Amino acid sequence: MQLDSTDWAILDILQVDASAPLHAIGERVGLSANPCWRRIRRMEEAGIVARRVALLDPVKVGLATTVFVAIRTARHDSEWLATFAAGIAAIPEITECHRMAGEVDYLLKLTVRDIAHYDRIYQRLIAAVPGLSDVSSSFSMEALKFTTALPRPS
Repeated sequence: MQLDSTDWAILDILQVDASAPLHAIGERVGLSANPCWRRIRRMEEAGIVARRVALLDPVKVGLATTVFVAIRTARHDSEWLATFAAGIAAIPEITECHRMAGEVDYLLKLTVRDIAHYDRIYQRLIAAVPGLSDVSSSFSMEALKFTTALPRPS
């Protein structure tokens, strides 16, 4: 699906505030409510707008610690990958998992209360997923930038 500048303007607004009223979005992009709604609906049907969510402040809900976990494994077969995927899916504190190129095989992002909470998650992870050859944790001291908004491709 091709996105034009009006579609991107709508997406920019939705990425900042998905609860913005339809008429307000339309006014900002120069459309009446119906054409604006049709564009949003078309982008939802195409999967461009995957879902609309509320972003929580992790500190205010008691999850102030962000941990990045680099994982190395000697196993890369489909059976191990299925076990790994199931293991991380069962741990809600793991908010992201990326398969990496380079020296690290997987990079996890966890949101936890504190170091003790992370240690309990670590113990669950290594018990659930055999074959991890190295699990290295780095604790974020401060988030200098955080956004869920995607940029327009140039």
